[in-house]
Amino acid sequence: MRSSSGEHYLALDHVRALAALLVFTWHFTHASTGFPITFDYSPLLFPLSVLDEGHTGVALFMTLSGYLFAKLLQGKTIDYKAFLWNRAIRLLPLLAVVLLANGAYLVIRGKTTLVDYAHTIAEGLIFPSLPNGGWSITVEFHYYLILPLFLYMVRKSKWLPVSIILSSIIVRTLAYGKAGEVQSLAYWTIVGRIDQFALGMLAFQLRSFAAKRHGFVAFYLISFLLFYWYFDAQGGFMAAPSYPSPSRLWIILPTVEGLSYAVGIAWYDSSFSPSNEGFSRYVGYAGAYSYSIYLLHYNVVFRAARFINDHIMDLSNFYLACAWSAVCFLAMIPIGYLSFRFIELPFLKHRKRYVNSSSKNVILNDNLPRFDPTTKARPRRTGHSPLPATAPGTHDRL
Repeated sequence: MRSSSGEHYLALDHVRALAALLVFTWHFTHASTGFPITFDYSPLLFPLSVLDEGHTGVALFMTLSGYLFAKLLQGKTIDYKAFLWNRAIRLLPLLAVVLLANGAYLVIRGKTTLVDYAHTIAEGLIFPSLPNGGWSITVEFHYYLILPLFLYMVRKSKWLPVSIILSSIIVRTLAYGKAGEVQSLAYWTIVGRIDQFALGMLAFQLRSFAAKRHGFVAFYLISFLLFYWYFDAQGGFMAAPSYPSPSRLWIILPTVEGLSYAVGIAWYDSSFSPSNEGFSRYVGYAGAYSYSIYLLHYNVVFRAARFINDHIMDLSNFYLACAWSAVCFLAMIPIGYLSFRFIELPFLKHRKRYVNSSSKNVILNDNLPRFDPTTKARPRRTGHSPLPATAPGTHDRL
């Protein structure tokens, strides 16, 4: 099915693939118990700390969402009800399948009752408590609820979202003073994630400052990786010294992550036009199906790590564990495709037009234009690139 706009940003699918790999590796290497790699481990190679603390992939996803919506909605007005409808039919079908399957498994195994599980799901519609990664979808919808405010502020001044970032830092500071910890608020709720959405939107407005500035961006991202190495060495998410951590670092960590990822996204998107061939093409597939991979990997990743450790080789070496994680992540791509093709795609024909520009009314594509895989045409220098029609659109959640 051809979308009405026919545009796709392959560079941003690359970013999405990286975010999905980070989250997958975090779960593969640590699970919830510190197996096969203990939570207090820190790699000697500092860039790999973002893999050891791969939960940061969620921050990359959130920052990318802010950047994408700024990119797609700039200079346009939206039919807000239609917008929410489109986001719901894009995200909820697979989420519903995952939650139903998870609930059936838990009830059959006697780990919960149907009433208790239904109560958990009902709470998860408001609070970020849905299982199997569904909590982040709740946070994303919280962002959708305040998106009109963001768009209004950006129209008034591209710097106004900074006030939201400063306000959220103040709120987290006050929360820390009251509770003695702020990790749970900073990581699991919109109070922490709003920084990342706002910084993503701001990065799009200021993307020209990052374009082609390879030396500056390299220095900045290396500095961030060194910072994250320090964070990891101090115990990271689970061992600083325990969860939830009393570290004050969590007051600013969402902002540091969001700012760093925003700079990286703006630089990559505005500096490069990836080819839709070879390795770049297949990384794009991983990004295109990353929402499916994200929600479904919980059913695979822990068992895969346990099976490989018990039957193939010992995974207590972090670098070996990361290599096996990459192999298993690649194996998830066909599963992601099947999920999109048979669970998500049938609902997309019910999309509505929700973006109005001065020239036309369009649906932001949840599918990509058809193309002939035998052709060798490279994408235009605009950064737009074709992918198969069965791939989800560039602005999808994950």
